[in-house]
Amino acid sequence: MALNEAGPVVEAPGLPLPWLRARFDELTRLMDAGRLPHALLISGPRGVGKRSLADALIARVLCAAPGEAACGHCHGCRMLASGYHPDLLRVEPEQGKRQIRIDPIREVNAFVAQTAQQGGYRVILIAPAETMNVAAANALLKSLEEPGGRTLFVLLADIPSRMLPTIRSRCQHWSLAPPPPEACLPWLTERLGGEDEARFWWRVAGGLPLAALDRAEPESRALRQQLVETFEALVRGAEPVAEAARLERQSTEAILWYGIAWLEDLIRLGLSGESPERAPSLRNPDLLPLYRQAVKNARVRDWFRLLDYAREQRRLLASGGNPNPQLVLEAWLVRWSALLRS
Repeated sequence: MALNEAGPVVEAPGLPLPWLRARFDELTRLMDAGRLPHALLISGPRGVGKRSLADALIARVLCAAPGEAACGHCHGCRMLASGYHPDLLRVEPEQGKRQIRIDPIREVNAFVAQTAQQGGYRVILIAPAETMNVAAANALLKSLEEPGGRTLFVLLADIPSRMLPTIRSRCQHWSLAPPPPEACLPWLTERLGGEDEARFWWRVAGGLPLAALDRAEPESRALRQQLVETFEALVRGAEPVAEAARLERQSTEAILWYGIAWLEDLIRLGLSGESPERAPSLRNPDLLPLYRQAVKNARVRDWFRLLDYAREQRRLLASGGNPNPQLVLEAWLVRWSALLRS
C-alpha cells in the first residue's frame, strides 16, 4: 500500500473532486479578478485531494478559453491532456528518491527566466514541497521573490511545517481539511459499491476520501487483515521477531500507518473512561476484541510512548533518514508485544 496523490484525480474534465469545488471557485474568482497570487501553497493531509485541486487550477490557468473550468478543447488543453505542456514544469522527487535536490530547482530558475511559449502563464508545480532539501529550497527563493509577470508557483505539502519558513512566507497558504461525510460519502459510495462499505473505509481512513479508496483496495485489505492476525498472535504469546519476518515483504510505512491509527483509538478509549463498546469516535470499531485486551493490560502513557516512537520512525522513513525498515518493524512489534502481554 502506497497512498499518494501523484496522479490527476478529477470528478469531471477540468473540475476538482466534489468536496473541493468551493475552494476551486474561490481560486477562479481570484484569477478572473486578476488577483491570483504568484505562489500558492496548498496543504492538507495525504488523501484529502490536494493534487485534484491543483490540477484543476493549472488546467484553467493554461486554458485559452476558460469558463467555469478549463474548456478541454483548445490547443493548450489538448497539450495538457497529452501529458506535456511547454509552459508547465512539474518538480517531484526522482524515482526511488525521497528528496527534491538542487538540480531540478535550477531548471525551475531557468524556466522562469524564459518567455511563455503559448503567450500565457508559466506554471511550476512542486510536490511534495516539504521534500526539497535545504539547498533546493534556498535556490528556489530568488524565483519566488522575483518571478516575473504571469508566473504561477503551486506548491503541495502534506506537512507544511517541514518547509523552510522563508518558502512558506512567500506563498499564499490554502489549507485543506478532511471534508464532512455528506460532502464525500456519495462519491465514495459510487466507487465502493455501497454506503456501508464507503462509510466503513472512510472511518478507517480518518475521514480522508482518497485514503479510504486506497485502504479499500484488495492489497490494502489483505495487509490490514494480516496485521490483525499478527497482533492476535502477539496476545497469545507469539515471538515478535518471527512475526516481523512474516511481514518482511510488506511496506513498513503502511504498517506504521495502521499501527498509529490503532494507537490513537486506544488512547481515545483510555482517556474517555468508557468501555470499548460505548466509546465514541473509534476509527476501527471492528477491532474491539483487540482493543479490549490492550486496554486491560497497558496504561495510557504506555500507548503515548509507543505512538511517539511510531510517528518518529515513520517520519524518518518518509524523509530518507535511513532507518533499517526491518529493524524498525521488529522493534515496533517487540514494543507492542510487551504492552499487549504486560
